[in-house]
Amino acid sequence: MGRRTMIGATGAAAFGLGTGTALAQSASLLKPGKPYAGTTVNVLTVVAPQFSAHEAPHMTIERNIGYPLKLRGVARDERAVQVRKAAERVDLGPLLGRLPRQLSGGQRQRVALARSIVRRPRVYLMDEPLSNLDAKLRVTARAQIKHLAQELQVTTIYVTHDQVEAMTLAHRVAVMDAGVIRQLGTPEQIYKDPADVFVAGFIGSPAMNLLPVHAGAEGLSAEGGLAIRLPAPRMGDLVLGVRAEDMQMADLGDAHFHVAVYTFELLGDCTMATVLVGQRLLAIKGSKALRLESGQRIGVRLDPVHLYWFDAGSGRRFRAR
Repeated sequence: MGRRTMIGATGAAAFGLGTGTALAQSASLLKPGKPYAGTTVNVLTVVAPQFSAHEAPHMTIERNIGYPLKLRGVARDERAVQVRKAAERVDLGPLLGRLPRQLSGGQRQRVALARSIVRRPRVYLMDEPLSNLDAKLRVTARAQIKHLAQELQVTTIYVTHDQVEAMTLAHRVAVMDAGVIRQLGTPEQIYKDPADVFVAGFIGSPAMNLLPVHAGAEGLSAEGGLAIRLPAPRMGDLVLGVRAEDMQMADLGDAHFHVAVYTFELLGDCTMATVLVGQRLLAIKGSKALRLESGQRIGVRLDPVHLYWFDAGSGRRFRAR
């Protein structure tokens, strides 16, 4: 990994995902099957979900940030200089004289970042650092972390269950499930070229539409008896994947299939319609000027260039030759 690389490890928020174990192995705290005790790990630093104010509630923010330097025997004047620089990088300069209990959750998280900066690690391990922040603070903190990583040019491994964080922060994303890396690639590769159904269904907001279909001599058939006028790369049971932005409203004569609108939402910069196929909801992204009513019958056309085919049994991507 280059010194400017940020790896985002992400996956569905479920027990046994494996990102925590992967982080511990990255820190040399674990080897497969056993602890890795006695290993020096001071070349890296872990930024946890939130700075624990109760560890030193009597110490000012300045002393909290500088504590790792004090343990290493750094002189007081030099400590003050390094603490001030680190605090200014995360916009904590005016708060150095305060106590932890006087800070908000977002400010405490920045204290944790400042503490990690003064240690000057070769690798940052970030374990869901934004999980305790509300949605608005997450956006701001995400921008600060990205700017900080670019400025410090230190390799960073960032664990999160929020795929938006992984996609916006990382140079490379590892999508994990039950301890297995399902796919490793750039955010663009993960989004545009998913390796299997799990990755396709996890990455994206909304996630990719995934519809089980049967390909026969007369075309595709889906749940509820829906006929789809599209050729398939092979016969048999498949899963058809298509993203919401690659589905368009069409005249009934030009549509690949016809269906009734289930819900319709105005999102400001765009609109989102959902349609019910059997027991599955499919999302369709439209222009901000589009207006539909629930129950309205519409034609839907799929972009043939952006269709994804998956094996119905294994879930692996099937690539037409």
